[in-house]
Amino acid sequence: MISNGGPEYFAHPDSIGRPGTTAQIRIVGEDGQDVAQGDIGELWVRGPNVIPGYWRNPEATEAAFGGGWFRTGDLGYVDEAGLHYVVDRAKDVILRGGENVYSAEVEAAILPLPGVKDVAVLGLPHDIYGEEVAAVIQMRPEAITPGAEARIAQALEADMARFKIPTRIILTADELLRTGTGKLLKRELKSLYFPVAR
Repeated sequence: MISNGGPEYFAHPDSIGRPGTTAQIRIVGEDGQDVAQGDIGELWVRGPNVIPGYWRNPEATEAAFGGGWFRTGDLGYVDEAGLHYVVDRAKDVILRGGENVYSAEVEAAILPLPGVKDVAVLGLPHDIYGEEVAAVIQMRPEAITPGAEARIAQALEADMARFKIPTRIILTADELLRTGTGKLLKRELKSLYFPVAR
């Protein structure tokens, strides 16, 4: 469907690459129209290697495949060279005061910090901003010290817009909940660590 390999991979390792000869990809905005190059939208795909729908589930098939394109739920963009990038899952985008916060971007900024083993960035309800950015961070036990949350937030200030920095941070030595394929179970993590958030 789409791949990134050879010298192009080494030049652009964060790209998912280019579509194969039989694949088609669109980057589509909320209005169902293609977005401009470099703008973020949902990746829609079609081709002979894309399933035609869900088994015995016409409602889900229409929602995901209506119009002949599979709506992946991934948000991304295409650059001037025709390389495609994924920035986040649509359902994981946090809308804070009219600004989109891509949880994958914040997670990527937190992961390299000292003592961090894993992280999940979540959106929590907020009376003024609609949502606020929160993070559950698995730390090495010796790194969970007084003031560690503030130090993490401060470390992010150098390279990240203030509205993207988590305002609620929970540190734990426990492994974060994941599926058998390694996907973070964000809904369960939200219920576990922020039980009053709806």
